Amino acid sequence: MSTQNQTGTQTPPPAEEHRHADLIARIAPVLFLVFWSSGFGFAKVGLQHAPPLTFLALRYGIIVVVFLPLFFILKAQAPARAIGWLHIAVVGFLIQSVYFGLAYGGMNLGVSAGVTAVIASMQPLLVALASPFVTGERINLVKWVGLILGAVGAIIVIVGSQTEEMGAALDIGLILCVGSTVGMAAATLYQKRFPVKAHPVTINLIQYAVGLVTIAPMALTFESGPVDWSTGLFVALGWLVVANSLISISLLLFMLGRSEASKVSALFFLIPPVAAVFGWVLLGEQLTLVAIAGMAIAGFGVWLVSRPQAA
Repeated sequence: MSTQNQTGTQTPPPAEEHRHADLIARIAPVLFLVFWSSGFGFAKVGLQHAPPLTFLALRYGIIVVVFLPLFFILKAQAPARAIGWLHIAVVGFLIQSVYFGLAYGGMNLGVSAGVTAVIASMQPLLVALASPFVTGERINLVKWVGLILGAVGAIIVIVGSQTEEMGAALDIGLILCVGSTVGMAAATLYQKRFPVKAHPVTINLIQYAVGLVTIAPMALTFESGPVDWSTGLFVALGWLVVANSLISISLLLFMLGRSEASKVSALFFLIPPVAAVFGWVLLGEQLTLVAIAGMAIAGFGVWLVSRPQAA
């Protein structure tokens, strides 16, 4: 039964709170997978209505407006030293400016949502390959096999997803997507090398603000295409801001807080096929059987690299 606190309001009993938390824990992985994977398809929808850098600047601007008052309302913890702000800003630049900037550019040049997701899923492989030089971690034989399988699978997906000869624009788009994955891997390695203790709201505010101040000037300088202020644009922006950013991040933090790190890592293996489904539903993008087989090979390779080692 409920209890009454000093203010006279009803509070749920501990058992009921645990049941609610357990229910959220069961559905959180599924919701996170759907919301995070959907970002690739909804980004391509948004790119039909605005140039890539302009679209990113709009997205970052909205998120900064949302997080700025939260920072003051929650009195969120900030880095204790100035160097901490710099480390967060560097990671923000690599993720928001390099990763998203190049990925959106690649999709704008014709790379499908599913292929973009597969290339992005290679990030753990790059991190594993560079870790011995950055963090001193060793790569065993199983992980080397995973690295090779991941690379082979990604190549199969890229080649098998094309139904006609690739043009120069699509070739450049694929290069941009590979560059975006390198940016995300660099961000991961940098964050491992220079961890900073701060509230998630503070970290997100800094990183999205860095994305805004770097992407917006480039959009104003290099893009002259019109923005179609239509329903499609607002739906894509709204979904990316609320579902793909705010809700996904909240779910991720919740799962990590309940020691679900290994399950969260496993979810990333399922992102490419789910992203491909969103690409098919939202944009009519098709994947061949060869591309699907490549996804399976790449996912297995990433799993081999990312799985925890036996004690």
